[in-house]
Amino acid sequence: MGGEALKFISWNIDSLNAALTGTSARAVLSRKVLKTIAELNPEVLALQETKLPSKGPTKKQIEILHDMFPGYEIVWNCSAEPAKKGYAGTMFLYKNSLKPKVSFPKIGAPGTMDFEGRIITLEFDNFYLTQVYTPNAGENLSRLQDRQIWDIKYADYLANLDKEKYVVAAGDFNVAHREIDLAHSDRNRNTAGFTDEEREGFNNLLKRGFTDTFRYIHGDVTGVYSWWAQRAKTSKINNSGWRIDYWLVSDRIAERVLKSEMIDSGPRQDHTPILLEIDLEL
Repeated sequence: MGGEALKFISWNIDSLNAALTGTSARAVLSRKVLKTIAELNPEVLALQETKLPSKGPTKKQIEILHDMFPGYEIVWNCSAEPAKKGYAGTMFLYKNSLKPKVSFPKIGAPGTMDFEGRIITLEFDNFYLTQVYTPNAGENLSRLQDRQIWDIKYADYLANLDKEKYVVAAGDFNVAHREIDLAHSDRNRNTAGFTDEEREGFNNLLKRGFTDTFRYIHGDVTGVYSWWAQRAKTSKINNSGWRIDYWLVSDRIAERVLKSEMIDSGPRQDHTPILLEIDLEL
């Protein structure tokens, strides 16, 4: 059943417009990261937190993306009413030789979560490739109860896909699963992203038949993170980070994972892209 080594990349970009057309020092750093991703030439790139308007990218933004990633199709899911505008949102870029069926699932999530552009799924002959931007529990954990419902509904969604075909799921899951997944577990016990409830939600997801590919490849390695707080100027220099971005796969294809790692984003704080190489047939 030998397939081919497919390369997938996922990145919470924290504003696509800023990354494409911004003039700040941070925007310049973001463009460098996009250039690094383009050089890696992935079959598929998943982007979260695009923060685009409900109508999606402008003509100019699409042109810039096509210049950066020639030969890729672009699909997106944006936050739309009744949800906040210019909020959340996801996007896939995939090589135009690929012909997946694209869907924008709603999972019966509470509040406006289903309208925030949080999930896109690509269906290939042998597997699903899906990405998620999981809702943050929020300041003062204001959204924690809704988040717990989301976690159950999302686990149900993935488990249902898994009954049909292998699943490869990427994204910003907004949770550090284990104590070794963040630098200061002791002082973040009740912080959004490291509450018992969110960790249990992620546990529940894995128990439904999914493997955290980073841990599968690297075991209990410590000090490897995917996110460093922007508010703390020295968070990245000090490697005071969190691992909250994941590539998950159906348990039954875990042994096909060849690589699961972070892509170096230089001095840019916030999220770094994550890479998966897997032996699958398209």
